[in-house]
Amino acid sequence: MPPEQSGNPFGSLLIFVYAAIFMIWYFLVIKPNREKQNQQKKMLTNLKKNDEVVTVGGIHGTIVNVKETTVIVRIDDNVKMEVDKEAVTTITKVAG
Repeated sequence: MPPEQSGNPFGSLLIFVYAAIFMIWYFLVIKPNREKQNQQKKMLTNLKKNDEVVTVGGIHGTIVNVKETTVIVRIDDNVKMEVDKEAVTTITKVAG
């Protein structure tokens, strides 16, 4: 009969600790970031004319036209600019 081999008890404890750290990391960092990305994607697909928005550069304006990948934003009277949809960070007032 072969002699019994005793495993290192710290090896299994170390695996448990790594698993616990990963789960904590997942619930504190990864999952909230995914939810935020999904909310941002949903917001961008729901952009429509007359929504008041803020861009990533801090420009406030009103959407006057929505295209496939860009939006036309009115910043002031007779001042419009075309920006990527991804540049819109916030909708401050939804068109009613």
